[in-house]
Amino acid sequence: MNGELEKTIVAVLAEIAPEADLAALSGQVPFRDQLDLDSMDFLHFVQALDKKLHVDVPEADYPKLMTLDECVKYLAPRLPKG
Repeated sequence: MNGELEKTIVAVLAEIAPEADLAALSGQVPFRDQLDLDSMDFLHFVQALDKKLHVDVPEADYPKLMTLDECVKYLAPRLPKG
């Protein structure tokens, strides 16, 4: 399941940063450092995750979504069942 979740996160990133080299994306390095995302890009990323995965992420939890690995760890247990 986490492999599919990771693919979905990368697909959302591709929508937000289409010029980014996502094949070289590291799981431990913050997206902002790798993809040159600004705060609006990051907000759009979180909103797109919410829309695609149906997971509401409170603003207080945004720092838990800074890397690919952190996103998977945070989102996996919150995915709707079924």
